[in-house]
Amino acid sequence: MTTLTGKRLVHVTTADMSLALLLGPQLRAFSAAGMEVVGVSAPGPYVPQLEAWGIRHEPLKHATRSVAVDQDAMALAELWRLFRRLRPDIVHTHNPKPGVYGRLAARASGVPGVVNTVHGLYASPEDTWSRRAGVYALERAASSCSGAELVQNPEDIEVLARWGVPRHKLVLLGNGVDLQRFHPRTDGECRRQARAALGIDADEVVVGTVGRLVWQKGFRELFDAAERLCASRPDVVFVVVGASDPEKADASSSVEMASAGKRGRIVFTGGRDDVEDLYPGFDMFVLPSHREGFPRSAMEAAATGLPVIATDIRGCRQVVSHGQTGLLVPLRDSVRLAVAIEELASDRDLRHRMGSAGRRKAETEFDDRAVVAKTMAAYERVLAPATTSKRRPTRSSVNGSS
Repeated sequence: MTTLTGKRLVHVTTADMSLALLLGPQLRAFSAAGMEVVGVSAPGPYVPQLEAWGIRHEPLKHATRSVAVDQDAMALAELWRLFRRLRPDIVHTHNPKPGVYGRLAARASGVPGVVNTVHGLYASPEDTWSRRAGVYALERAASSCSGAELVQNPEDIEVLARWGVPRHKLVLLGNGVDLQRFHPRTDGECRRQARAALGIDADEVVVGTVGRLVWQKGFRELFDAAERLCASRPDVVFVVVGASDPEKADASSSVEMASAGKRGRIVFTGGRDDVEDLYPGFDMFVLPSHREGFPRSAMEAAATGLPVIATDIRGCRQVVSHGQTGLLVPLRDSVRLAVAIEELASDRDLRHRMGSAGRRKAETEFDDRAVVAKTMAAYERVLAPATTSKRRPTRSSVNGSS
């Protein structure tokens, strides 16, 4: 039993997919610790999964991933009413958009504990000054409504501190994955089954990637690298695991993917929920992304013992130790990307050494249990001031009718 037992915890994201796939292990851990966990997002196909875990879901009808200020304003009002009805002890928001209007609504409705996770500032050093200034100023304003800012990336902590977010609110959270689910599978049978599922021969070199099919993930550079290597390394096959994301302005179309498949040896699997069974069929993992907070797919790959090639940007730098667990390449440089892929494709021993080092790094730095522990410590801290204030009204109206 802890002081958090029986507390009502609400997590707010844009989509139910984020609650299930990105936060699912954490939500289950909070529930196992005795907290009453509620997920709030736009309704979608992952709601039954959440409910099967015992996580109550409340729909946020006006949540949208597109640029829609009017919908965001309505989402803020909708959340205010929801928080007034639920009377949570803690509201935990996840950026970018719910992190802003969620914090504002939580503070306005009198929620005692407000926590936000910065999964990666929605601006990077490569963006224009006007964009960076707008994003950073908005984060600074919204942070005035929270008791703790859990920041995944250490580079973002320094940015937020320079823009006036109080240091005492900033907590370096890091990021993690389930190291029991994602682990090296060295037996040949796992590799054979994965290759068979992908339709790839045993002696071919497989370059895998996992992510939403949007150009921001660096697919143009990846497709160009595949085309460059098609003639010189016909034994190299690229595998792209991920679903389309038509709501995003930079979504890659089926026509564009078909064209890329004709120019290079590329297998598209679509969205999969069994990626841990596919990783044993890869020889390396590639993430040529343009923007990341702390990429989960790259951590998963490292945890399974794969060398990782990624762009030299914030987030990827925290996952890949250049020359030790993988290689970092310049942003938007398909030529250097192709060179790095060929370097690893040509050296099995190097791949093995980097993959083993990546697993050791994952065990030290990417354990999701550490993320849960830091988050619960933040919950304890933001609720501490409330223990000296007067007791809040009971929730009888919440548990009954409202």
